[in-house]
Amino acid sequence: MRPDPGQVLHFSEDPTITRFVPHVAATVQQPESYVWAVDAGRCPDYWFPRQCPRAMAWTVPETTDADRERIIGPGCGRRVHVIEYGWLEAFLNVRLYAYRLPAEKFVPIGEPAPNAVVATEPVEPLGPPEPVGDLLGLHERAGIQLRLLDNLWEFWDAVTGSSLGWSGIRLRNARPRRETTRR
Repeated sequence: MRPDPGQVLHFSEDPTITRFVPHVAATVQQPESYVWAVDAGRCPDYWFPRQCPRAMAWTVPETTDADRERIIGPGCGRRVHVIEYGWLEAFLNVRLYAYRLPAEKFVPIGEPAPNAVVATEPVEPLGPPEPVGDLLGLHERAGIQLRLLDNLWEFWDAVTGSSLGWSGIRLRNARPRRETTRR
């Protein structure tokens, strides 16, 4: 599920949206009102239930062989998405929809590299929302490894300290960090 040329996508569990109106998102640090969407490269970040915490890593030109093998794994492609076991049922059963929006209304946002696109005026979808369907199948067809862990934080710490590209979404919904034993 990716946008066609001239489009961006907004993913939602609500199939009844007829107009997207800029708002201040509770989950971001920007105080401005936006309509949020993503381009083709960032669509896989949203192939999840909305509230599902996920950590994602992918190779970039600067990625070292050691980091790729240590975090993504030998023979495991170029990208890995990680969720907690407690979210598997929601992941497998969510009804997710994609809204196609006109790309010309949007500008990139995010530092150091854009992670989304935003519009500052209301935007109407280009048609009815499309069911996204089988999220596990989407990951498989895209060559993205989906990994299940009891707790995201050790993976997150390894990824953010590596040479891989990475993103985390809804991490506040992850299980608490485990206490580590000091020796």
